[in-house]
Amino acid sequence: MREFKSLINGKLVPGVARLDVINPATEEVLAEAPRADRAQLNEAIAAAKAAFPAWSAKPIRERGALLVKLADALEARQDEFARLLTLEQGKPLPEAHWEIGFTIRIIRHHATLDLPNKILKEDETQKIVRHYTPLGVVAAIVPWNFPMLLLAIKVAPALLAGNTLVAKPAPTTPLTTLRLGEICSEILPAGVINVIVDHNDLGDALSSHADVAKVAFTGSTATGKKVMCSVAGTLKRLILELGGNDAAIVLDDVDPIEVAPKLLVAATMNAGQICLGAKRLYVHDSQYDQICDELGRLARASVVGDGLEQGTQMGPLQNKAQFEKVKSYLEDAKRNGKIVAGGEVLNRKGYFIQPTIVRDIPDDARLVTEEQFGPIVPVLRYSDVDDVIARANDSEYGLGGTVWAKDLDRAFQVAARIDTGIVWINKFLDVSLDVSFGAAKQSGIGTEFGQEGLEAFTQAKIINMAK
Repeated sequence: MREFKSLINGKLVPGVARLDVINPATEEVLAEAPRADRAQLNEAIAAAKAAFPAWSAKPIRERGALLVKLADALEARQDEFARLLTLEQGKPLPEAHWEIGFTIRIIRHHATLDLPNKILKEDETQKIVRHYTPLGVVAAIVPWNFPMLLLAIKVAPALLAGNTLVAKPAPTTPLTTLRLGEICSEILPAGVINVIVDHNDLGDALSSHADVAKVAFTGSTATGKKVMCSVAGTLKRLILELGGNDAAIVLDDVDPIEVAPKLLVAATMNAGQICLGAKRLYVHDSQYDQICDELGRLARASVVGDGLEQGTQMGPLQNKAQFEKVKSYLEDAKRNGKIVAGGEVLNRKGYFIQPTIVRDIPDDARLVTEEQFGPIVPVLRYSDVDDVIARANDSEYGLGGTVWAKDLDRAFQVAARIDTGIVWINKFLDVSLDVSFGAAKQSGIGTEFGQEGLEAFTQAKIINMAK
């Protein structure tokens, strides 16, 4: 495998040290990533700051055209990127292709957007206009579950709006981002985007740096709180997309055989490592046993293995720390509930846990109250709709949720009462690039996607003119 290098000021450079990247399916070293220190981080920020005046002065259509070139270059190497993503992240190759494809769509979509002035008020005496200006240097900090997709959500609008960037991928999944940096070095002016890798030791220095105007962070709620504290000293702009403990409410008119496969996908896609995944399933008394049995049958039939192996439906947990954490939830499930299917770690190398269905578990179990971020699914019983909505809302999280029903009017009334930023009815993870959304409660701050998501990377300026 070719050497990986950081991107600083348009140049591909080695790190001051090397960082082993582990293939989670084999627990073997896949590659070495360049590890940056504080000095290289400062170089990257300085390069982004120096590149900002010229980049922000480019017409927005020129910036958009360069984004199209970036999407074209990534698309030409989609197979390479998908394979590398599977190797470092663990997800099955078809899911990796989906992520790279969606990353390309995100970049292309943003390339078509615009930031026109908005006339707010005009009469014979005055004209009031809202004008949008870029912020400066943006720090894009990305986790390991969807390293390319979540990077694109930040990079594409930030660049189109005229900002420059320092991107910091997770230390366990840096390789696809570093390869993207290589493409950027051939297309974008020097310093417009910089890519550095740390060992979770430079985040505070990046987010608190006086020359960083905005931090766009996706990760856990606990880390998000630390990021929020680190930006307070400079009152810089902030987007946080954090953890979730999304509830799936299954109403009593569904077909259990039809809904169970959809519920299992919503709960175990990417080995359950998805912030908007269905973390808690609430099923009506009348269908509880049948849906638990069907979920168990489907879970037992799931093919778990190396994401590069044909037919694999679920890969490993991404890293050892998460693997150990999810194993603790497995023990909690065994103590407090009844295992319908799974419940075991695979007897092989790699961070593999069988998809596990747990029934008859109380609401106060850790598996229910916390975000497990793994393929262990609690199924809870309910008999009253008002009661289940209250139980679903009894959480510090408020990211997303799903409602499953045949009566769409009834489903809408339930969805409207769920305290989250987005709710899907009879589907899951259907994200429209032109529709913005944000989280509620401790699942985040700010808006992504849509025109509002683009405007979030600007300063809205009111210009009030006398006539």
